[in-house]
Amino acid sequence: MSNMTPYLWVVALSVGLSACGDMATLAPEAGMGTKPTLPPPKTSWIPTVHVADARGWLDGNKPQPASGLAVKAFAQGLEHPRWLYVLPNGDVLVAETNAPAGKSSGGVRAWFTGLFMKRAGASVPSPDRITLLRDADRDGVAETRTVFLQGLHSPFGMALVGNDFYVANTDAVLRFPYRAGQTEIREAGTKIVDLPANEPNYHWARNLIASSDGKRLYVTIGSNSNFAEHGIASEQGRAAIMEIMLNSGQHQTFVSGLRNANGLAWHGDTLWTVVNERDELGSDLVPDYLTSVRRGGFYGWPYSYYGAHVDDRVQPQRPDLVAQATVPDYALGAHSAALGLTFYDGKLLPRRYMEGAFVALHGSWNRKPLSGYKVVFVPFAGGKPTGMPEDVLTGFVNEKDEAYGRPVGLAVDSAGALLVADDVGNKVWRITPAS
Repeated sequence: MSNMTPYLWVVALSVGLSACGDMATLAPEAGMGTKPTLPPPKTSWIPTVHVADARGWLDGNKPQPASGLAVKAFAQGLEHPRWLYVLPNGDVLVAETNAPAGKSSGGVRAWFTGLFMKRAGASVPSPDRITLLRDADRDGVAETRTVFLQGLHSPFGMALVGNDFYVANTDAVLRFPYRAGQTEIREAGTKIVDLPANEPNYHWARNLIASSDGKRLYVTIGSNSNFAEHGIASEQGRAAIMEIMLNSGQHQTFVSGLRNANGLAWHGDTLWTVVNERDELGSDLVPDYLTSVRRGGFYGWPYSYYGAHVDDRVQPQRPDLVAQATVPDYALGAHSAALGLTFYDGKLLPRRYMEGAFVALHGSWNRKPLSGYKVVFVPFAGGKPTGMPEDVLTGFVNEKDEAYGRPVGLAVDSAGALLVADDVGNKVWRITPAS
């Protein structure tokens, strides 16, 4: 190795990374449900890397719905659609977005992360806009498409409160005036609060949701690293959900220790979220999860996972915080990359889906074999998840481990159909009962 040029060494290491890494010894289902299996961690300098190369959908090809359901494209030809929001008049907003341009954390690992994210279709420039889709004739296909907002900065979460439309950029929450039925907002936004976006801004996406009384917003802020390897100081205000008081702009941490919370949804008076847990502890660890959150809760990151399971890579440790760590409600499988979340309150889909949660699993890179790459349904009983997740939309990956698409944001449209944003396929899918 000492006689190799740096370029050849990098190429050789790249090939090695693609070919090595531990194999999972447990089925994905072992890391799911209310009592997941948590095997001993496995660490190595060279992490497990197994990426589903982005391919896109072939002509006429589409994902496979569960029995009794049908799927078709609601909109296509989009540019990296990540998140969805349905306005009261039925218009569908889609955030076409990606990570902001910026500095990496440096080093060989960062270089490889960029390489493999490019293969996975995750490194395209951010369009930085929100697009409005309108299905005026209610045939399940959007015939009108307009740029609703542009010139944003890696936008993600959206919420309408009265006549105020809120957008979570990666570095700030903005407010815009909205009039029912309008297809474009031209007014400048008002900044409500700055959000942590310090370099390298590792988990950049900021989701948000309003309280039922319209007085507060809750905003997800992912960690700036995998396990605080850049130092805990770079994590100030991150790995948390922030609460913002809309009448004053005052804000505070609502819940902490969440490595990368994404989807947010209310179930009754309880706020729920899905969280991406840490990587590089083996193909069978750590399960991503769905959990309820309450004010002041702490979920372990970076010091521990799934309650009091200590991550020895983090030094110095905080046994006082580990002792407070809450065990999540429901596991969604190791490295499945849970992103989208919505509880079903419509009347179009079969009754069995009422009040349970749909979750979009964007798909793994740190597991062999692959996990995720599908939309699942989590049954609820008595206000809590129960049983095992059920496949709702699959077929995003072929037998060669190539990704036709990857599901991200979820929303229920005004007719009760389930919408799925697909950022690799550049489509929004619409799920209805089979005719």
